[in-house]
Amino acid sequence: MTNSNNIGIVLSFFALWIATYFSVEYQQITGFVIIFLFGILHGANDLRLISKIKNEKSVNNYRKILVYYLTFVTTGVLLFYLLPEWALVIFILVSAYHFGEQHWNQLSTEKNSPIISLFQLVYGLFIFALLFYFHQKEVTVIIGEIIHSPIKAFNFTYLLQFNGLLLIAFSLVMLWKNTIFKNQLPVNLVYLILFTIIFRNSNLIWAFAIYFIIWHSLPSIKDQICFLYGQYSFQNFVQYFKAAFLYWFVSVTGIALLYFLFRKEAVFTALFFSFLAAITFPHVLVIMKMQNRIKEN
Repeated sequence: MTNSNNIGIVLSFFALWIATYFSVEYQQITGFVIIFLFGILHGANDLRLISKIKNEKSVNNYRKILVYYLTFVTTGVLLFYLLPEWALVIFILVSAYHFGEQHWNQLSTEKNSPIISLFQLVYGLFIFALLFYFHQKEVTVIIGEIIHSPIKAFNFTYLLQFNGLLLIAFSLVMLWKNTIFKNQLPVNLVYLILFTIIFRNSNLIWAFAIYFIIWHSLPSIKDQICFLYGQYSFQNFVQYFKAAFLYWFVSVTGIALLYFLFRKEAVFTALFFSFLAAITFPHVLVIMKMQNRIKEN
């Protein structure tokens, strides 16, 4: 268990404790705020990461990358507008893989094998299923808003059980094939117990914020800084933040505007996750390429 993960455990319990002093409304507001601040930040340097991966530093190449990136984001937005059901399914699958890849990025020093990639996907799907299970009513409402159609019945218990069985099956395969996984399994079982406690005892947005920020965004920022600048330090974090500031500021301003326009309507949460999805699609591809470049070196 690394120092970063020890800090993550402490921060998680602190977040659970401090939430006991907040009403459900303030948990949601605080959850949205920290997602705005740190969640969006962890994807705000994608253009710089692409330039580093491709080793392209000219202004023209940077502009070309920017056009491709914005096209990808716009496609995500249009997908949610035109085909919301398919967009939601794709978003969950892509995000699940992204969460699993970040959490288990130490599994291989080589380019990801299909078994490792499938395990990472299944692990991320289990995290989603666990979160959905403890917040079935809220998730049902949000999904209904996103797809513009109310959901009459969906058995989240079966979803959790199915994903749990898949995770056990792939874990057995990984135990047989991967020594690193065998060494990491005990501590990750502890993490799953921790995530269960968090999801069970927090409001949906607060629970998602704890996991998304502490166990995904902050570790991802650290990995990105190491990739861009060679090592993690406070000075390099400042450089990272300065490079990301414009994209981060525009994104936060846009989502803040949505909040002030729709804060009293249930549709805001759906808009919020749709916005996250649109910027998640290209971000996941960038991080995949970054991880592959790290493994090549």
